[in-house]
Formats: sequence, C-alpha cells, structure tokens
Amino acid sequence: MKKLRTSLGWLDKYILKILVVAFIIIIPLYPKLPFRIVNYTYVAIRLEDFYMVFVGLVFAVQFFRKKVDINWKMFLLFAFYWIAVFASYLYGHYVLYTIEINNIGFLHSLRRIEYMLIFFVAYTTIKSKKDLYFYLKILTSVLAFVSIYSFGQKFLGWPAVQTMNPEYAKGYILVLDSWSRVSSTFAGHYDFSAYLLLLMPVIIGLYLATKKRIYFVVFTLALAALVLAASRASFLAFLITLTLFLPYVRKFKLYILIIVMTAILTPLSDNLANRLTRTFQPTKVFVDIDTGQTLVARDMQPDELPPGDFGSKSSVIPPSSTVIIDPETKIAARKAIRENLIEEAKTTGKVYTAEELEFEITRLFNRQVTVVKYLPDISISTRLQVSWPRAIAAFLSNIWLGTGTSSLGEATDGDYFRWFGENGLLGTIPFLTILFVILRRTWLVAQSTTKKYKYIFYGFAFGFIGLFINAGYIDLFEASKLAYTFWCLAGIFFAASPFFMKKVKTSELKIS
Repeated sequence: MKKLRTSLGWLDKYILKILVVAFIIIIPLYPKLPFRIVNYTYVAIRLEDFYMVFVGLVFAVQFFRKKVDINWKMFLLFAFYWIAVFASYLYGHYVLYTIEINNIGFLHSLRRIEYMLIFFVAYTTIKSKKDLYFYLKILTSVLAFVSIYSFGQKFLGWPAVQTMNPEYAKGYILVLDSWSRVSSTFAGHYDFSAYLLLLMPVIIGLYLATKKRIYFVVFTLALAALVLAASRASFLAFLITLTLFLPYVRKFKLYILIIVMTAILTPLSDNLANRLTRTFQPTKVFVDIDTGQTLVARDMQPDELPPGDFGSKSSVIPPSSTVIIDPETKIAARKAIRENLIEEAKTTGKVYTAEELEFEITRLFNRQVTVVKYLPDISISTRLQVSWPRAIAAFLSNIWLGTGTSSLGEATDGDYFRWFGENGLLGTIPFLTILFVILRRTWLVAQSTTKKYKYIFYGFAFGFIGLFINAGYIDLFEASKLAYTFWCLAGIFFAASPFFMKKVKTSELKIS
C-alpha cells in the first residue's frame, strides 16, 4: 500500500510533464488519420483532438487542486484573443451571414484554443534549467526521426498520409511518386517544411552551446529533408533566417559551411530546383487581336510548375508576332479555347456540333497573336488574383471583427491575410501582441544570459522569425502539427527564461 501511495504521489507530481513529453512525441509522429470527417469541410476530428481534451482536463484538475500556477498576465492576453475569435465567429454567422455552416465556424474557433492551450501546460512543467534541456533532447530525437522518415518516403516507398485535398483527407495511405514532395508524418510538405524551419535554428543553437556533433548531424538530416520537401517559401525563409542568425552571433565559418552544404544539396532535388527556377518564367501569352483578351496556355504536368495568369493582360495589342509556337503550346492553347467555349455555351445555352466547335476553335486560334512575358507561377498568381484580394476585401468590409473564423475557406495562403480578413483588428492585434511578448522575452534572455546559453535562445528567436517570414505566404498557425509544436515550445522557453536570465535583468521581464 505504501508503494502504491508513493507511486501515485510521483504520478501526481509529474503527470503534466509526462503528458507534455507524450505530446512532443505523438503530435509530430502520429499520422493525420481522421477519426470522424466533419461535413462540408475536409478538416477532420482526429485522435490528437481527444488527447488534447484529456490533457486539458488533467490540467484543469491540477489547477483547481492548486498543484500548478498560471501566468495570469499571459492568460489574459490569450483570453482576450480567444474572446475576439469567438466574437468574430458569432458576428460573421448571425449578423453578416458570411459563415454559412455554423459548426464549421465554431470548430475553427475552438481549435484556436486547443492549439494554444499547450502553452500553459508546458509552462507549468518547467522547474529548472534541466527541464529545458530535457525537452529539447526529446524534440531533437523527434526531428531526427521525421527527417529520416522523409528519406524513406522518397527512396523506399514508405507510406504517407496527407490532407492536401478533400480526397486525401479521408485517410488514404499513399505511396509518393518520384516527383512528389515529401511530407514525412505530416499532412503535407508545407507543414513539414515549417516544422523543420522552426526547429533547425534551435538545433544549431544546441550545437553551438554544447559542441556535441550529434546536433549538427541532426541539423544536416533536417536540411536534407527540407530540400526534399521542396517548399520554396520555407526554403527561402530558412536562408533568410540563417543569414540573420549565424552572422549575428558571429559564427561566420559555420554560416559559410551551411551555405555550401545547402548549395550542394539543393540541385539534388529536381523538384526544389525546378520550382525555384520557375517562380517567374518566360511565357507565351496569346492575345486576341479583335477583343484584346489574353490566354495563357498551360500544359499541366505533375512534375512541372505552370505559369499563372497574373500580369498576362496586355494593354497594347501587338500588330504582329514572330514568336515561334511549339506543338505542345499550340495544343494547350486550342484546349484552353475549347474549354472557354464550352463554359460560355453553358451560360448562354448555345449548342455546338462537333464540327462547329472545331471550326470555332480554329477561327479563334487564328485570331491570336503571341507575345512573351515573364509571369509568376500559378501558385503565386492564385494568391495575387484570388486568395489575398478576397482576404483584403473581407477585412475592409469589417475592419474590427473581419468576416468571421472559417469564412475565407480552408486556405488563405498567408496567415496575415487570414488574421485580418477573418478576425479583423480585434483578433489580429492581441494575437500579434502575444507573439511579440514571447519573442521579446526570448530575445532579452538571449542578450543577457551567458555565452553558452544565448545560442539556444537565439536559435528559438530566429526560428520564430523564420515562421513569421513563412507565414506571409502559407497558413502556418492553423496547421495543427506545426501550431501545437510552436505553442508547446513557446511555453517551454517562456517559462525557462527566468532561470537563464541574470538577476539584474529579471526586472525587464514585465510579463513574468
């Protein structure tokens, strides 16, 4: 009986720490298999959601038993943001009618709390410097595993579970083709790349602080995985972050070494190299000499990044053209004309016979002249033409609360646009304030602590900055695996700060 009482006492003392350790391991490694599909969306309820409910319940019990303390100043910031998110959802659904499916808006709002709750759970488990190192060692092991697993996906046919489209989100076990971008255990290559982007500077910081080569080995694995994931936004954010981080801490030789490694690895991924070189590409644009309408002929191939339409409009119709049109482009142009005619016929009710349709296609094609323009790829064009203008219009329609959580769809292709468009100023300002407070505190500790420890805190700070850069192009803080990991890591570093900051500087930590 005494042993049982002792065991229960130990479990009571460390239950939250055990749950955080399991969280750090389970969230990145458990695949995105759906437990229940939510109607009208491909965002599903998953087992990780039940785990977070369990963690939240245990945390609440320990709080009411006065076993843990909450940082109330930070909690008030978080609470203000959560209230703003739900106010935006309610206003969008019941007043603006911009959220058609009520439960979708509610679940999206609830998930903001779910993702961020782990900040406070992790915060309460930090009791000394050793706890920070303990968690970072586990994170390093997980990072090594997901990096190695991505190699298996690329070269050995190891399975993937993705949610990149509604069909994949049903939980199919996929074997990636040679041209596919690896996602490891994540929902897609964007999420995986962002996870690497966040942790790689931290691992470099650990390497500089401890001089242990194992950390540099893990960093190299992560760098290779980042190249295979072939996310341009994350890759460029990594290069910017690296260029800011290592020269700032005066590690020029290490910076040059990593740049050389990156230069060697990048061409080994045809996917990444192709996407980088085709970001802006010379494109044959067909201009109708009668109407001035433009047409971009695309040959959609899974291993190619086609041009978009943005910038293709011609204000001046060229009198003639000497551009040589290859057979593939000609076929693609005629196909595009065919599709336009069919869509127009559906609207007007006109019926074409096969002969009439071919005649009209030929007539319109012969009316085209061709110019060459440098156009952004279809990914950038979609953002410039659809996603971002839609978010800006949503914000301008209601600058205080936006049009409501989930009103802009599954993806806005940029977190800043989503925040302002869906939640307005009342939701965006407190969220950015939370991020600023965390970053500021991390930066103050990095500047004041001993040389050995500053690299670790700078690593997290620059990983944080990397996410900020990446969030301009991708929805990151809504990607569950990345969001969970970020808020957990933020809670760990925020709680560990006083243990590393010199006593004469602790007064500068206004939110303690």
